Amino acid sequence: MRLSQALALVTAAAASGAAAAFTVGPAFVPAANTALKSAVAETVGEEAVKPKAPQLSRFDRLKAAYKGPQIVKNDEGLDFSYDDFDSAVEATDYAFNRNDVVKGTVVQYDNGGCIVDIGAKASAFLPTAEASLIMNQGDDIEDLINVDEERNFQIISEEDENGQLLVSVRRIQYREAWDTVIAKNAEDGVFEATVVGVNRGGAICLVDGLRAFLPGSHLTGQLPTEDLIGQTLPLKFLEVNQEANKLVVSNRRAVVEEQMSDLSRGDIITGIVKALKPYGAFVEVGGMSGLLHLSQISYDRIDDLEKVLQPGTQVKCMIIDHDKVNGRIALSTKTLEPEPGDMLRDPKRVFEMAEETAARYHERMEAERKAREEAAKDIVLGLGDSLDDLTSSSDDDSEGSDPLADVSDNLDSLLS
Repeated sequence: MRLSQALALVTAAAASGAAAAFTVGPAFVPAANTALKSAVAETVGEEAVKPKAPQLSRFDRLKAAYKGPQIVKNDEGLDFSYDDFDSAVEATDYAFNRNDVVKGTVVQYDNGGCIVDIGAKASAFLPTAEASLIMNQGDDIEDLINVDEERNFQIISEEDENGQLLVSVRRIQYREAWDTVIAKNAEDGVFEATVVGVNRGGAICLVDGLRAFLPGSHLTGQLPTEDLIGQTLPLKFLEVNQEANKLVVSNRRAVVEEQMSDLSRGDIITGIVKALKPYGAFVEVGGMSGLLHLSQISYDRIDDLEKVLQPGTQVKCMIIDHDKVNGRIALSTKTLEPEPGDMLRDPKRVFEMAEETAARYHERMEAERKAREEAAKDIVLGLGDSLDDLTSSSDDDSEGSDPLADVSDNLDSLLS
């Protein structure tokens, strides 16, 4: 039942009640009130009365009608229109994926790193540990990178809940360092590196920011002790394996190659006896190990080597042979003896007169070489004379008679 209908019924009921009251008297007044109440209750039960909407204030009406600042587009004097710009923005890919290398600018330092603008929706963060491949103890972010510096960064994480990415400089430098090391290894040249640590097996060197292992057996003249830290050594590569992250270097190989390039047969060198063997002595010469064979110590026979040489003794030797590829040299002291057997009787005299004796030795060797060349020349000339005699004899025979002349005649007679 509609509200209007209910009101009409109430009005009618009230009118009838009033008429009845006027006609009959007070006895009919309660009946009219009862009819009015029942009509209103029936109407409320069938359809609830809707609440009135709250009245908005003037400020609320203005706020609801406000659509923000109106931007008037004006592309006069520009090389492009706003529509072109919107198309270019839609066509641009703003995806930032892990391991991508992007260009960015350092904005400011922050706790534990710095903020980097890489053009993403949120600034990226560069931790101090990722700011450089080479870091010294106590370095802060201010020591490693400058504000307003523009450079390449590698993304090393996904976006967090705030849309921020982590970036790194160290990983870019790490790849570049391996490229440099591989190129050096291909050249097989000598390079220098600084020792940054030692352990029981050898030392740790820093090669273009990469940690390389230097075995103790490939150190020349030193042991892998704390005193080695901070020293710069000449090195050569022994093993370069990027996949296994393995880098092994040698100081001995670099020293041997450098010194072997300046050594030649006949040179006089000074060394220290390191060890005695039944077949001779090993002499260390500037980081290299040379063999002084028993037969090259003296022209006289040696029955007991320990009576002639002792480990730690300084000796002068002549290089009689060398292997530059493997860094081996053969030494001799008997070529320096002024008189045969001096190494057994007076080795000090041998070493004091080493240069003088070596000069006489070279003169003697040169004279012997020239004598051999003359002898070889005489032999060649003698062979030439013999060949000339043989040639002249054959010519005389050809002029006197032709050994095939009769055969030719006989053949002609047979064919005729």
